[in-house]
Amino acid sequence: MLAGFGKFIMRGNVVDLAVAVVVGASFGAVVNALVKDILTPFITALVGKPDFSQLSFTVNHSTFHYGELLNAVVSFLLISAAIYFFVVIPMNRILEHLRAIQPPVESVMRECPECLSEIPKAAKRCKACTAVVAPLA
Repeated sequence: MLAGFGKFIMRGNVVDLAVAVVVGASFGAVVNALVKDILTPFITALVGKPDFSQLSFTVNHSTFHYGELLNAVVSFLLISAAIYFFVVIPMNRILEHLRAIQPPVESVMRECPECLSEIPKAAKRCKACTAVVAPLA
């Protein structure tokens, strides 16, 4: 039973998932620090109020504290913007650059002229429609 548990723990996807959780948690701390220490003071300088938690209104003796919701929405938008502008855009540019460097891979497949299904380039007959096709030179 312990040997099976050892195999389960040492499988690649379990180890990869554990690494992803640890890296994700530490990345979350970086993003939260960026939002808390840089973006929120910037917003405060523009708007003048960093915390909306005290905002509320009253209807028929019921108080609605909408400030916490507003704080959560602003925090979500700031974190999403930080991830998009500091992670997604740079990673997309890096991937585009890497794709431009790599030569295109030549396909080993082609289309059948009769039924337009994919067949190997060296095929003499289509496996879908059984039409005779000329092999490519």
